[in-house]
Amino acid sequence: MTAARIAKTAAYVALTIYAALSLYPFLWMVSGAFKTREEILDGGHLIPREPTFDTIVTTWNQLAFVDYFRNSLVVTGLTVLGVLVVYSLASYAFAVLRFPGAKTLYWLFVALLFVPGITMLLPVVILENRLGLLGTHMGLVLPFINGTAPLTVLLLTAAYRSIPKELREAARADGASEARIFLRVYLPLTKPAHVTIAVLTAVPTWNEYVLSRVSLNDESLYTLPLGLESLISGTVVRYNEVLAASLIMVLPVVALFAFLQRYFVNGLVGAVKG
Repeated sequence: MTAARIAKTAAYVALTIYAALSLYPFLWMVSGAFKTREEILDGGHLIPREPTFDTIVTTWNQLAFVDYFRNSLVVTGLTVLGVLVVYSLASYAFAVLRFPGAKTLYWLFVALLFVPGITMLLPVVILENRLGLLGTHMGLVLPFINGTAPLTVLLLTAAYRSIPKELREAARADGASEARIFLRVYLPLTKPAHVTIAVLTAVPTWNEYVLSRVSLNDESLYTLPLGLESLISGTVVRYNEVLAASLIMVLPVVALFAFLQRYFVNGLVGAVKG
């Protein structure tokens, strides 16, 4: 066996072990969602002895998950829409158009990747309080949109730059406006990149807790992470219900990634090549 083959085999073994270790907690979550409280406390076994849907049904009804789902969908949907509209236009300008200070502004956006988001929490809360947005869904959406700027601009600019300039020149020769070129040429050809950005935006927004916890006080506006917190903060923690709530919260993310996986991988590959 050659050294290259040994290295390749060792890499596969290491990745398999890493995947198994990463998947194990997820399997415990799925398993616990179908166990009773007594069986959870008994512990020691992954597969439920007597699987039951009662835990999931009870958790759903007890926490009014319909409302939490709706709130999370509103916040996540508006954030993804805002990111795609604002930063697709900004990235197109950076990639295609020529204007004073373009390179400096682009690298300022990219430099924000190295700024920890938690350091902006207090200024954001103070600003939202002065603007009257604190405690509202828009008080979550706007910071989330702003927080995705560095990575989104980096990936979309690379995707737009990978489009041959001849296509734009041909469209301009046919009399197409800049807006028409963007909508009819660049957007269709960079669909995987936009899907990738949508997924990379939706997942952390769906799971976000810190700003939501600081901002929202009205329970009717709570998102799923805050609903999950109410299960843990009680005097008696019912771990089977916590795991059931976690499964309910995770399933939409898993379904989204499974449905868009092909576009997501192509988008990342295209961005790296670009």
